[in-house]
Amino acid sequence: MSDKTDDLAIALFGELFMADQLARNRISKVLPRGMELSHFGVLNHLARINEERTPAQLARSFHVTRGAMTNTLSKLEWAGHVHIRPDWDDARRKFVAISPAGRAARDAAVQAIAPLIGDVVQALGAERVRSVLPVLREMRTRLEAED
Repeated sequence: MSDKTDDLAIALFGELFMADQLARNRISKVLPRGMELSHFGVLNHLARINEERTPAQLARSFHVTRGAMTNTLSKLEWAGHVHIRPDWDDARRKFVAISPAGRAARDAAVQAIAPLIGDVVQALGAERVRSVLPVLREMRTRLEAED
């Protein structure tokens, strides 16, 4: 790679890291009391797919260790936001599903987050945001493939 390409890559990732940090910070502040960003991520994922997942599948989806996912799921189960049941065919495995209370908590979080992220999209312009999504999606896909 040339020096110009290196500089461009460093600038791109620097902006991504800073935007990620700022977005996480702002979103964390408006989440409902007691909800962490990791909790919202799992609840949002389960609500979107509307299917059970194993803790291992969730850990892979979020690129975290099984231990980190187990910790998050334990907190969500304690709060009544997920149901964790054994796999009837393989007692070593478990399945996780979002509960009605978890769906309500996720919906409350979305309501709290929506104005914040909506303001950013409005300020940038919907067309500009739409134009960068394919690039960001392809970046994510390439990075996932290298994982």
